[in-house]
Amino acid sequence: MTVFSSLRFGLLAGLMLAPVLLHTARAQVAPSLPSFYTTYSYTGYTVYDTTSPDAPTQVRGVGGSLTLRPAGTYEKRLSIVGPQGPMYFKQNGAFIITGDSIRFAFTDLKGPDVQRGTFQFDPATRHLTLTILGYPVGNKGVYDLVAAEPQPLLAPTVLPAKPGKKRHR
Repeated sequence: MTVFSSLRFGLLAGLMLAPVLLHTARAQVAPSLPSFYTTYSYTGYTVYDTTSPDAPTQVRGVGGSLTLRPAGTYEKRLSIVGPQGPMYFKQNGAFIITGDSIRFAFTDLKGPDVQRGTFQFDPATRHLTLTILGYPVGNKGVYDLVAAEPQPLLAPTVLPAKPGKKRHR
């Protein structure tokens, strides 16, 4: 077999396999979740403390919002009502998603900080669960959030041209 006929055979085999390979590649593409990037409302917060024999603590009076943007930035406005009154937490920063892991990087009064954990998102219910790892190792906080209903896009209002006036182009 000459080099030319080997090349021709390889090209022919590649052309025959292309539709099969293309179909396989399409089947492996993960669906995009544009509804993931939106504003969520906090609906619950549970603290798991491995240093205590007590059951996990469901924190009452949780409110606020978390906005996740496709560019990888976020805005967190969390409030918790405690015995001494409400406590407010405000963070602006960046987040990175790898698989089901999420990492939040921000700067607060103490300086740069990072929170790591995992997330679960259910597009059908628009429910997001964030599990943030705590200290000491084994402790964690689990946040339950729900996305606001998507707002329909409104068509722009077109006003009719005034009679007797010419439009300049």
